Amino acid sequence: QVQLVESGGGLVQAGGSLRLSCVASGSIFSANFMGWYRQAPGKQRELVAAIRSSGNTDYADSMKGRFTISRDNAKNTVYLQMNSLKPEDTAVYYCKIVRGVSAFWGQGTQVTVSS
Repeated sequence: QVQLVESGGGLVQAGGSLRLSCVASGSIFSANFMGWYRQAPGKQRELVAAIRSSGNTDYADSMKGRFTISRDNAKNTVYLQMNSLKPEDTAVYYCKIVRGVSAFWGQGTQVTVSS
């Protein structure tokens, strides 16, 4: 079992930056998938960015060039650096880790971008 705790959310003005962190209770070294998702009110949860055990990364089109996902295996932490934030980025952001056939989610952290 892996527990995930996200942090780093908050209120920021448009054009600002935030860095989200997701700390895992166990090792993420063997995780084959780590991702950040978000869910805005009234909308479905969507993938924001993902990083695989190979180091390959994927981003949703609207996040390319603005968001960067990274991992620190020594700290069991996945990060999401968000720059040039827009009001439409407002959502609850969730961390997800897949290890083997099991998937684990964090509780989410609120990001609010004011115009």
